[in-house]
Amino acid sequence: MRLHHLEVTAFGPFGGTVAVDFDALGADGLFLLHGQTGAGKTTVLDAVAFALYGRVPGARQEGKRLLSDHAAPGTPPKVVLEATIGGRRLRITRSPEYQRPKLRGTGTTKENAKATLEWLDGRGENLTRLDEIGEAVGRLLGMSADQFFQVVLLPQGDFARFLRADTEERGALLERLFDTGRFATVEEWFAQRRRENEAAVSEKKAAVGRLAAQVSAAAGIEAGADADPVAWARRLVDEAREASEVAAVAFTAAQDTAERTDGALRRTREVRQLQDRAAAARDRLAEVAAGRGAREVLVAERDRAVRAVPVATAEELAAAAAGAATRELARVERLAGAVARDPDGALLLRRVSRPDAPDDARILADAVRDWGFEVARLAELIARDAQRRSARAALDAARARRTDLSDAAARVAARRTEVPNELERADAELTSVRSVAATLPALADRCAGARERVSAATELDLVRADRETGVERHRRARDAHLDAREALARVREQRIAGMAAELAAGLAAGDPCPVCGSADHPELARPASGAVSKDDEDAARTVEQTRARELDAAGVALAELDRRLGVLADRVGAADRDEVAAALAAAEAAHAAAAAAAATEPVAAGALSRLRAEGDALGRRAEELSADLAALDQRIADDTARLAELDEAITRAVGDETDLRSRHDRLDALAAATTALRDQRASASAAAVAATAAAERAARAAIDAGFADAAEAGAAARSQSRIAEIDAIVAAAAEEKVRADAVLADPAVIEAIASAPADVPAAEAAHAVAADARDQAMRVATAAEERAAKVEHYADALTAKVEELGPVLARYEELAALADVVAGRGQNARKMSLRSYVLAARLEEVALSASARLRRMSGGRYEFVHEDGAGPRGKRGGLGLDIRDDHTGVVRSAKTLSGGESFLASLSLALGLADVVAAESGGVVLDTMFIDEGFGTLDAETLESVMGVLDELREGGRVVGVVSHVDEMRQRIPSRLHVVRGRAGSTLEAVAG
Repeated sequence: MRLHHLEVTAFGPFGGTVAVDFDALGADGLFLLHGQTGAGKTTVLDAVAFALYGRVPGARQEGKRLLSDHAAPGTPPKVVLEATIGGRRLRITRSPEYQRPKLRGTGTTKENAKATLEWLDGRGENLTRLDEIGEAVGRLLGMSADQFFQVVLLPQGDFARFLRADTEERGALLERLFDTGRFATVEEWFAQRRRENEAAVSEKKAAVGRLAAQVSAAAGIEAGADADPVAWARRLVDEAREASEVAAVAFTAAQDTAERTDGALRRTREVRQLQDRAAAARDRLAEVAAGRGAREVLVAERDRAVRAVPVATAEELAAAAAGAATRELARVERLAGAVARDPDGALLLRRVSRPDAPDDARILADAVRDWGFEVARLAELIARDAQRRSARAALDAARARRTDLSDAAARVAARRTEVPNELERADAELTSVRSVAATLPALADRCAGARERVSAATELDLVRADRETGVERHRRARDAHLDAREALARVREQRIAGMAAELAAGLAAGDPCPVCGSADHPELARPASGAVSKDDEDAARTVEQTRARELDAAGVALAELDRRLGVLADRVGAADRDEVAAALAAAEAAHAAAAAAAATEPVAAGALSRLRAEGDALGRRAEELSADLAALDQRIADDTARLAELDEAITRAVGDETDLRSRHDRLDALAAATTALRDQRASASAAAVAATAAAERAARAAIDAGFADAAEAGAAARSQSRIAEIDAIVAAAAEEKVRADAVLADPAVIEAIASAPADVPAAEAAHAVAADARDQAMRVATAAEERAAKVEHYADALTAKVEELGPVLARYEELAALADVVAGRGQNARKMSLRSYVLAARLEEVALSASARLRRMSGGRYEFVHEDGAGPRGKRGGLGLDIRDDHTGVVRSAKTLSGGESFLASLSLALGLADVVAAESGGVVLDTMFIDEGFGTLDAETLESVMGVLDELREGGRVVGVVSHVDEMRQRIPSRLHVVRGRAGSTLEAVAG
């Protein structure tokens, strides 16, 4: 991957548009990215990452706010990157999600993220979908966003933490960089299969337990199987079968006895029933003979009632006809009263008679026809009167509307005379406010400068106090170093003085003397009191070296404080702290006053705009009112003429009438009532004729039935239910006699009468005793049979479940052992899971690659040591990373390295990790990479070694960008990209070496 050109707009601290030409900047393979803290050095790297992956590294992504606060309102943030990736030259343009001002009204609205990918080599279709662009970039680079952030943007702080992290934290980072998902899937597969098989084993064991309990319950014993549940169940089956056979024999004997007593009971009951039937038949015959006289009276009553039925029917029809005639006559009277309440109706009723005369119907019909003609004439007059009222109401409304329009026109004219003066005052006020607002940028710059001087003055006091502390710390470190050097010299002198005794202590019989070469040692030197050994000298040397490093560190810190003092003194100048504070207060007060005045500009502009709009609207309103008044005057004249015509026409039509509607409604109702009266008089006459005819038919029917008159026939009449009751009594008596005679003639009854009385209770008691014994035996036999069947059923099921459990249990034990090994348990001696084992192998590759560079940068002193042992207290193993010091031969923790040494180790680790990730990604060539900070902790010699490694990195055309604010780096790296911080946002200045 090689970067060619980057363009950033309204992104992060860059309020405008800035561009970076990486081809020119990295022409010699190495360039420096520097600038003040917070200027935006890291934002340049963020822009590259965002262009490729649509996100930025680390915690900055969580803010999700990439739009620059310095950008002009409405300016969209955008990043354009031109690069060659995987042999394809392309241009990616991205805009993040951001809030922009609404086009109408106030507030903001969300603008969604957008992106395009253009293939500059002309091969393939350009892309605009975010997911397609992300897939294309990931395919070309061969690495994820986290891998890219880690191996191309090399964040040194992250690798310093990685260097000192425990195995869990280190494993988390490695899992992000190396795709171990498939190995995690294998682990989860084994764990899932183990859980499934364990559940299957548990289920089958539970099933065996449940079946054993069911066998125990069926056999009627307490739960608890033997070691061999199958043999135990079979034994219970045999016992249950034997008990069932014994109960079956007892039941057969009891059943025979019950059947014999049941037959005797049935025969006794039959004889007793026949004897009871004979006695009941004799009683019924006596009752029938005693009621013969009463039945003859009832038969005579029924015959007279039957002859009176036609007479009663005729009487009922005559009464119904008389009632109908009375009701029809009553309705005639009611309708006549309704018609008589109207004067014209009363006059009409005087012309007709009661009962009806032949001409009455014609007189009523003629009156109804005359009133109908009058109702039609009145309806026409009412319609014309309604038109007149509507026209008058419309005319009144038009006159009221003209009054309102005249008042509105007067108000508009008055307001039009006031607006020009108000416009002049508003224009003058807006001009004044804008002149004050024009001074704001200068006042803001003045405030910013004053704030920087106040901040520098405050920091200057703090740095002076820190320098006094640093001077004291440097003095103590120098004294401690001198003391350590003197102590080392004394130990060396003492060791040299006792060297003969030290050599003698290592001689054995026959060994040549290292001084004279003799194999004879007549008298060995003895160590003097207070003699020291080589270990004592090494310990003193270690102390001296530690004190020397502490002295160097204190000197570097003191030099840095001196440099900061000079910079701050230049920024503050000759003024003291009170003077710069007073200048800041004055500048802020002036700026606040100007800002307050400038804040009123929108209000003043809005007022001026509203007045201008109001003047235009008043002119248009005056024209509209004038046109409306002219049209309304014409309408009023037309309506007045039309109303005069209607008044004249209705006056001629009404004549002497005063209330058209009431007369119309009265005559209409009178015509309807008279029509109903005419029809009802005809109905009443017909009903009277029908009533007379019905009465004559009823008198003739009584004589024809053999009665003297209708009254006698009515006395003999009976209801139909009474007649039916008499027939039922007579028929029942005849039927009773027939049934009783039949019973007494039955041969079985005759035989039973001749026998002795049957003793049913004795037979029932004997059978009850036998039936109870049979039922008890049956219950015992049934329960024994059911128990035997259940025991055998559950025993068979238990045998089948035990046979099923064997292979399932064996398969589970084998799978559980494999799952433990894959998960780092059981027979896994290293206690490493499969995923940890893969990560450990990757870490070992990283350590080998990083060690080559660490030895180069440390002058051959340090290298990484990968520890693959099991972790302490159950933690994952295989991810240990220590440092071997070739000066001492000791392997020690990376946490014991000094600041500069830690930087070397972190840089080496980052470069080694970049090599491994690039190799795993298909050998993708990373032609451009960035190293972020950390160079300030190096001394001159070590920095020279690091620069040598960076020179090796840029061999073969690779471009390395170093992000640092260390001044010495500017002298060593001629090609630079300077990020300049300003009040309106940061800008970029490129210097090509």
